[in-house]
Amino acid sequence: RSLNQLMDDVNGKREQNVIEMVALRAMMKAKYSVHNIGHYGLAFDYYTHFTSPIRRFPDTMVHRLLTRYQEGGRSGNREHYEELCEHSSDMEALAQQAERDSIKYKMVEFMEDKIGNEYDAHISGITSYGIYAEIDENHCEGMVSMHDLDDDYYDFDEKNYILVGRRRHHKYQLGDPIRIVVARANIEKRQLDFTIADS
Repeated sequence: RSLNQLMDDVNGKREQNVIEMVALRAMMKAKYSVHNIGHYGLAFDYYTHFTSPIRRFPDTMVHRLLTRYQEGGRSGNREHYEELCEHSSDMEALAQQAERDSIKYKMVEFMEDKIGNEYDAHISGITSYGIYAEIDENHCEGMVSMHDLDDDYYDFDEKNYILVGRRRHHKYQLGDPIRIVVARANIEKRQLDFTIADS
């Protein structure tokens, strides 16, 4: 309920995209298992599901088990199903990584002919080595590396996810609007490099 309230509170505000992204990253990723842990978000003590139409092997497993129970059959071999669940979780993680890699590849490919162009963006991530920025117009994400922030020397405040300039005390924080220039597009590394546009 408090998460829903937070989402309602930030709806339409400048922080909305960042808070939604951080909340999604913080949530536990689904993992297939024979162990019932319920569903926290739905407040169910007992929970399972399958999609319709069936799209994944775990959907088939659940469907077959439910059919077996409905017909009065016995439970399946727990160890065998746990192995299948672990394998399915591993394959899902690989599929998600492949999806992320292909999206990054297509982003870089799309931006290859836009080197030197300026765009409005917002800060989508901050690390000790730079700022991640997402272009508002097309949602392509790239990095402004720390050594390209040459107007000051910036320290990373890990607790607050802020970069703070030592001399001018300028701050970069999640959700801040910035203007970027596309500096490099490296297809092999699936990496976009940005710089901050001159103000």
